[in-house]
Amino acid sequence: MNQPDSTTVTPAAPGLTPEQVAAQAGQIAAAVGQAMVGNHAALRMSLAAILAGGHVLVEDNPGLGKTLMARSLAGALGLSFRRLQFTPDLLPADITGSYLYNPGKAEFTFQPGPVFAGLLLADELNRTPPKTQSALLEAMQEGQVSVEGTTHPLPKPFHVIATANQIEYEGTYALPEAQLDRFAVRLRLGYPTPESELEMLRRRVARAAGDPAVPPVTDPDGLLALQQGVEHITVDGDVLGYCVDLAAASRRHDAVDAGVSPRGTQALMLMARAWAVLDGRPYVLPEDVKAVAVPALAHRLVLKLQAYADALTGEDVVRTLLATVPTPPSRRAGMVDMQGPQQQQQQQFRPGPPPS
Repeated sequence: MNQPDSTTVTPAAPGLTPEQVAAQAGQIAAAVGQAMVGNHAALRMSLAAILAGGHVLVEDNPGLGKTLMARSLAGALGLSFRRLQFTPDLLPADITGSYLYNPGKAEFTFQPGPVFAGLLLADELNRTPPKTQSALLEAMQEGQVSVEGTTHPLPKPFHVIATANQIEYEGTYALPEAQLDRFAVRLRLGYPTPESELEMLRRRVARAAGDPAVPPVTDPDGLLALQQGVEHITVDGDVLGYCVDLAAASRRHDAVDAGVSPRGTQALMLMARAWAVLDGRPYVLPEDVKAVAVPALAHRLVLKLQAYADALTGEDVVRTLLATVPTPPSRRAGMVDMQGPQQQQQQQFRPGPPPS
C-alpha cells in the first residue's frame, strides 16, 4: 500500500450525527418511493452522491425511469428544479443565460439560464454536441458560470442529475472525458423485475394520468446540514491509502490509456464517506470504498482500442482492481462486531415511511 500508516483524518467541528443523517436519508428515499418502484440500489447511490456534494449521471436505455428518479429526488430534497432538454441545436447560452438589452434601463442585463437552480435535470445530455455539453463544466466544478467575462455564482446547494442514452442510439454524442470526470458516479438502472413492473402497472391503474407529486422532506438549508454532517466522518489513513492504491493501479492497467485522475480519487473517498454515513457509522471501512468503487471510477477510465475490441468495459477493469489490489485490514471492524444486531439495524439507512 502507498500509505499503510495509522493516520486518521477526523474533522474537529461536530454536525448532525450519522444516525440523524441516515434517518433523514431514509425518509427521502421513502418519499421518492411514492413515485418510483424498485431501483433501491440506484436511489441509495444517488443519495450518497448528493450527500457527498457531487453530481449524478444516469446512463441507460430509454424508458427506464431516469427522468422520473431525478424529478422525484428534486421534490424530496425541496430544491428549486429546472429541467433542460438537450437537443442538437441547443446553444451554451441556453444553459448559462445571456445578457439582453433592457430598453427601460438602456443597458444590458443578465438573464439567468436554467442552470441557476438547486437541481438541474440535464435530460439526454448526450444528444447535444460537445461544445454545448462543455457549458456545464464550470458550473459543475466551481458552482458558478462566466458569461462575457463576468462570473455569476450559482445557488447552494447546486447539483446536476444528467440522463444519457446509450451511445449506440441514433443521434447521440460521446460525452467528453473532462465532463465525465465531473460526475461523482455513473449509474445504470436496468430493467425492473417482473414484480416491480407489475406494481408499476397497479399504481398507474389506481391513479389519473401523470406522475405522483413527491412531498419535500427537507429544504436547501436542511440538505446543506446533511452534507455538513457527512463532512465530519472519520477516515483512517489506511482507507485513504486504499483509495490511492486503487487509483494508481488503474493507471498501470494494461487495458487503460488514462487512469483515474486525482479528482477521481477524491470522489472515491467522498463517496465512501457518504456511503458510511448512510449506514449510520461515523467512520469509513474499506468495504465502503469497495461498495462505491465501480460507479465512482468506471466512467473515468479511458480504455485502449484493443480493450474495446475485446468488449472490455470500465466496470470490468474496476472489478479487476478490487480483486487484485490488497484490501487493508479494518482496524474498526471490531467496533462493528461489538454492536448488537438490533443496534446495527437501527443505524442503517433504509427507506422508512415518509414524514406526514
